[in-house]
Amino acid sequence: MENNLQKQDLFNEHSYDLHANWYNNLYPEKEQKVKVINSLNNYKGSINHWLQELFFKCLTPFTKDKNAKWLTLGDAYGHDARYLLDQNIHHVTASDLDDSFLKISHEQEFIKDFSAQNAESLTLEDDSVDYILCKESYHHFPRPYAALYEMIRVASKAIIIIEPQDPISKMPTLLYLANLLARINDKKINKIWKNRFSYERVGNFVYKVSEREFEKFAAGLNLPMIAIKKLNPNFWFPGSEHIKADRKEKAFRRILFRKKIRDFFSRWGIMPSQTLSIAVFKNMPNESLKKSLIDEGYRLIEIPKNPYIKNLPY
Repeated sequence: MENNLQKQDLFNEHSYDLHANWYNNLYPEKEQKVKVINSLNNYKGSINHWLQELFFKCLTPFTKDKNAKWLTLGDAYGHDARYLLDQNIHHVTASDLDDSFLKISHEQEFIKDFSAQNAESLTLEDDSVDYILCKESYHHFPRPYAALYEMIRVASKAIIIIEPQDPISKMPTLLYLANLLARINDKKINKIWKNRFSYERVGNFVYKVSEREFEKFAAGLNLPMIAIKKLNPNFWFPGSEHIKADRKEKAFRRILFRKKIRDFFSRWGIMPSQTLSIAVFKNMPNESLKKSLIDEGYRLIEIPKNPYIKNLPY
């Protein structure tokens, strides 16, 4: 048992090292990091910027509170924090497992506050920030469920996870075939479910999220509500930062056409959306925030209270 725990610790540490050094290996020189930051300042109006705005638009209901305190996780060079600052949010801290890139972002006045944080073991106090944003980072964590519990511990209002969706729970035909093949030969499932086990070059298994997963998470902690928005923003391609998001551009028209089809199929449940934005609330949001969430396309799911746990102080 002890030997197994040691192996797991070694795996975790090795994974942390790979992720901590990833951007430093990609951009070893300070000048290279500065060039990346400058490119983020200058890519507005491009297809890449337009696609990123599809992600960030999910935050609109939350950014109306300009005095809220935010923490971004897995925010390698502060891109997510920069968006929040551009919405005139006063208190935003960018964090990543390694903060060497964030230091340069701070020097370049791209971000304000930053911190080195392991999402699976945050150094912050309980309820010390209002919101935590984890955008396209959750799937990198070796123990993402540990990170979920840490996020909900540190956030006082809500956590927002924006991640690719695990499609199988929304594709009954695929699920049926997977169950059928499992009775015959489990390995045959991989022939039809190509990304059942997906790994990235940095060394992580790609954790995709599902609605049910977060319903269970919230119910298990006796939390009051989750909100889920479906979106299809995954049309990035190399060089998209150099092409204008203009209908005159053939590449942009192609994306608009593909997105329109995918949105239609997602809306009617024919295909699952590419991505989910999931907000997990620590306390029931007020009516104004609920309305803003609905207006932004979120579906609100109230979690029934645990009837066997009563007389709690909240």
